[in-house]
Amino acid sequence: MSATRRTLLAALALAAAIPAAQAQDKWPSKPITYIVAFPAGGTSDILARLIAQKLGPALGTTVIVDNKAGAGGSVGSEQVSRAAPDGYTLLGGTISSHAINVSLYPKLGYDPVTSFAPIALIGTNPVVLVTRQDSPYKTVADVINAGKAKKPMTSASAGNGTSQHLALELLKFKTGINIDHIPYKGSAPAIQDVMAGQVDMMFDTTVVAGPHIESGKLRALAVTSPKRLSNMPNVPTVAETVPGYEVMSWQAIFAPAGTPKAIQQRLHDEVNKILAQPDVKERLAKLGMEPGQMTAEQFTTFQKAEVAKWAQLVKAANIKIE
Repeated sequence: MSATRRTLLAALALAAAIPAAQAQDKWPSKPITYIVAFPAGGTSDILARLIAQKLGPALGTTVIVDNKAGAGGSVGSEQVSRAAPDGYTLLGGTISSHAINVSLYPKLGYDPVTSFAPIALIGTNPVVLVTRQDSPYKTVADVINAGKAKKPMTSASAGNGTSQHLALELLKFKTGINIDHIPYKGSAPAIQDVMAGQVDMMFDTTVVAGPHIESGKLRALAVTSPKRLSNMPNVPTVAETVPGYEVMSWQAIFAPAGTPKAIQQRLHDEVNKILAQPDVKERLAKLGMEPGQMTAEQFTTFQKAEVAKWAQLVKAANIKIE
């Protein structure tokens, strides 16, 4: 290749890079859409609105929360995986959409790891097994004994493949009992039916179930963390009755793969600043959530381990999506 041709190609490459760099320098110059892959009123939605309210002013723009629910978070996640990687589309993803679903749905329209750029781990939290206040089930042992006696029981969830669903499946797998799974389109309608007595019980996040426990509308039987929660010291862990049982849900923010590194880093930094604010930390603590402070690399390692963990349970328990 001649020196003249090399010079020309270098000039063309530089010219092509300038507009992209200029666009990145001006980011954000329009509103950002924060897609929540679950219905309004659930954990992901509550957290998205908390963060969006602060992230917009921090970036000098507006962050619009848009719910795109379906298939345990798969619908909204697939939409974001195909969005332009320009920093104007974010996703509120979870243990369901980004660790569990890949083992449950044979034709998932995205890869939970490679289709996305991890922005930040919002936090982790256990789920809690709840019943209506006047339920005959007062402990995990009551539930297990009823199951061994072949008593028909039902348990709601926010949908197939969610942490609520897998928490139930893990309990069934470890105890050998049967509880019929009733999937809903989100936590809000599911927990309403538990309170109304239409469904016997439900595993749900402390974010959603906590206020109903405090109000006395729900009875907390046990939490799925390895140790009792400081904000629910009188509620035992499932592991106290079923050794080795543990489920920790998590919430994170993603962008489409290929989003410029500088934008990823800015978003990561701003979100983590928000999570470190005293009022946000206090709000998360009241919700039973531990704020996440991981680098993108640390989160990717964590996520891969979660994918492998839940794949093992799905296979061992022969869990199928009907």
